Amino acid sequence: MLFLLPFFNIKFIIKTRDRLMQENNNLNPYIYIIEDEEAISKLISLYLSKSGMTSAIFSTAEDALDSLTTDKRPDLIILDLNLPKMSGFDFLEKLKKEQNSSIPVMIVSARDADEDIIQGLGFGADEFVTKPFSPSVLVARVKANLRRQFSASAKAEESISFADYTLLLNSCVLKKGNNKIPLSTKEYEVLEYLLKHAGQILSPEKIYIDVWRVQYGDVTAVAVYIQRLRKKLEKDPTNPKLIKTEFGQGYIFDKESIKNNQYDN
Repeated sequence: MLFLLPFFNIKFIIKTRDRLMQENNNLNPYIYIIEDEEAISKLISLYLSKSGMTSAIFSTAEDALDSLTTDKRPDLIILDLNLPKMSGFDFLEKLKKEQNSSIPVMIVSARDADEDIIQGLGFGADEFVTKPFSPSVLVARVKANLRRQFSASAKAEESISFADYTLLLNSCVLKKGNNKIPLSTKEYEVLEYLLKHAGQILSPEKIYIDVWRVQYGDVTAVAVYIQRLRKKLEKDPTNPKLIKTEFGQGYIFDKESIKNNQYDN
């Protein structure tokens, strides 16, 4: 059963936050709602929509994890803990540890024991909201989290632009226009290394030593990550224009495709 707490009139606060968030971000924030109680998920989605946000609803953590691999990256995740099959804690651990995701997560749960709150925050959640809750206050908290996220990413953000892409070096994000391209940690590190050494022929051994930071290991891993990056960046991965192969020597990133690079040699 859903209980809603009475709350003070916060229209002025919400309008102010709406304006500040709009100044920091011209796009409509995209929110994942992972909640198995349909009445609650629809209520949250309705209030988010009224504030100019779009959302996707998932009744299981498994569905949300699957969607993360194909859907565009959400700006924030609202997560229940008591879910069927995989728990919210397990989802959070997979998201933060296995996927190394920086997506902010707000737990909304009926579980209010100190150990639950400590565990949730320890797994990487940004905020813990207990049920019952006020939908308007929840939305205000979502906006506050998004505003902090946008402010942090916009603050002195260094970037390298190439072709139709921009690599944000502070937040470790690759964007094509306004869309974020998902990268694993190692994919990001390899791409950043290639961009900072654009125009140079780099042997697989040098890339492996500099990126993996070890002297010995499986150098063939470099080719695997180059293939992955080509699939995400190239129009035709079999005929790459950005990450080219110099046979018998290594790889070279096309310097002419780069629009700004403070690391230019």
